Amino acid sequence: MLQTLLIGEQNSIRDILVETLNKRKHMVTVMDSTEEIPGDIDFSEFSLIFLSSISDETLSFCRELRLQPVGKQIAVVTVVDPDKPHQLDNVIDAGADQCIIESIYDEKRLHVRLAFAEKMAQEKVQQQITEQQLRESEARARSILETTVDAIITIDTRGTIKTFNKTAEKLFGYSSKEVIGENVKVLMPEPYKAEHDDYMDHYLKTGERKIIGIGREVTGRRKDGSTFPMYLAVSEVKLPNQHIFTGIVRDISEQRRLEQEVLRISEHERQRIGQDLHDGLGQMLTGIGLITKNLSQQLRNQDNHLAEEADEINSLIKEADEHARTLARGLVPVEFEEKGLEAALERLKQNAEKLFDIQFSLEVLGKLDFDDATQAIHLYRIAQEGVSNAVKHGAATKVSVHLASTEKHIRLRVVDNGTGFSKNWDAEGGLGVRIMQFRARLIGGNLEISDVPEKGAIITCTIPVINHKSK
Repeated sequence: MLQTLLIGEQNSIRDILVETLNKRKHMVTVMDSTEEIPGDIDFSEFSLIFLSSISDETLSFCRELRLQPVGKQIAVVTVVDPDKPHQLDNVIDAGADQCIIESIYDEKRLHVRLAFAEKMAQEKVQQQITEQQLRESEARARSILETTVDAIITIDTRGTIKTFNKTAEKLFGYSSKEVIGENVKVLMPEPYKAEHDDYMDHYLKTGERKIIGIGREVTGRRKDGSTFPMYLAVSEVKLPNQHIFTGIVRDISEQRRLEQEVLRISEHERQRIGQDLHDGLGQMLTGIGLITKNLSQQLRNQDNHLAEEADEINSLIKEADEHARTLARGLVPVEFEEKGLEAALERLKQNAEKLFDIQFSLEVLGKLDFDDATQAIHLYRIAQEGVSNAVKHGAATKVSVHLASTEKHIRLRVVDNGTGFSKNWDAEGGLGVRIMQFRARLIGGNLEISDVPEKGAIITCTIPVINHKSK
C-alpha cells in the first residue's frame, strides 16, 4: 500500500483523484495548498505526491522538493489543465515525473496512468535502496581497504594505478596522490619494469597466466629507490565497462632475513664439513696411502705373495682420497677464494663433463662484482643444481650456462636439451627446484623456469644490480 500526498484546491479534479486513489488502495493525505504542509513533515513516508492544481506555489514546492535528498526517491505527478497547455513546460521544468491531462476524466485511462505512476514510485524507492546498499558496500570496501594489514593496489589493463591503500603508502613510501594515474611499473625495479608491459600484453592476448590467480614472490621498489622482497597475489575482475586487476602485497623482508640467516649457517656448516673432508679425512687417507705404499714395497722386496694385496689396498685408498677431495671441492669450491664465480663455474664444467659425459658450454659476459660473496655462492649453487637436474631428471646430453652482467642486473641462465619441465612444475616442483627458488629469493632475485620451444628447459635467475652495488 502506497503512502500518497495530494496537494491542490478542492475541486472536481481533486475529488476524482482521491476517489480513484482510494480504489487503488492508496493511503491518501490531502492538503488544500502547500502552505498547509507542516514544517516537520517527513516526506520520506510518501512514495507518491500529486499536484492536482498548478500554481506558482506548487511549482516552487516541486523545485524545492527536488533539491532535497529525499526528493529523488519520490515520484511527482501533476495534473495539467488541457486549456492551459503552457503549464506543461512549467511542470517539466519544475521536475515533475509525469503529467495527466485529458485522461483525468476517463476512468480507464486514469487507472492506466496511475498504474504507471505507482510503478515509477516503486522503481524510485528500489533505486534509492539499491544506491544506499551500494554506498554501504563501498563504505565497507573502503574500510577494509584502508584497515587491512596488506598493501592493496588496483590497476587497469594498461597498468594504470587506480587505488593505493594506506598500507601500500607506508610500504612503498608514496602517497596515493603521487601514484594514482601512474603506471604500476613505478613500483618495480629493472629488469621487471621493462618486462611488465610484455607480460600484460601476452596475458590479454593469450590468457596464459604467470602471476594472476597464482601468486608469487617478486621484488618491489620504494620511492627512495631501495628494493625489497614481497609476496604478490593478483586477482582479476571483469566488469561490464571495466577490467581491473587487484594486487595484494605483503612485505617478506623479515622472513627473507631469517631464511638468509638459516642458509648462512647452513653454508658455514657445509664449508666446515668440506674443510674437515679436505684437511681431516683427506690428510688421513694420504698418510695411510703412504704407509701402505711403503708396506707394499717391503713385501715385494721380500718376495711376499701379500705384496699384490697391499698394492690393491693402496689403490683403494688413493681412490677414496680422490673421492673425498672431490666431495670437499663440491662443498667448498676453492676457486671462489682465488678467482671468483667464473673460475668456480669453469670447475663445474670440467667436473660435469667428466662425471656425466655431456657437452657443456660456458659463457660469461661483463664484469662480475659482488659486494657480498654469498651472492656468488648462491648463483653457483643454482647453476650446480640446474646442471644436475638437467642430467638426472631431464636426461640432457647438452648443457650451457650463460652468466651476464649489465648496469641493471646480473642474469644466470642454464639451458639444456633434456625432457624439460611439466606444465605444473611450479606446484609439483621437487626439492631441487624449491631450493633454487629459495636461494634466488635470498639474494633479491627472481627464478623463472620455462621450456625451450624445440626441447629442453631454461632456468633463469635475475638479480637487480641495485641490490648488491652501491649507487
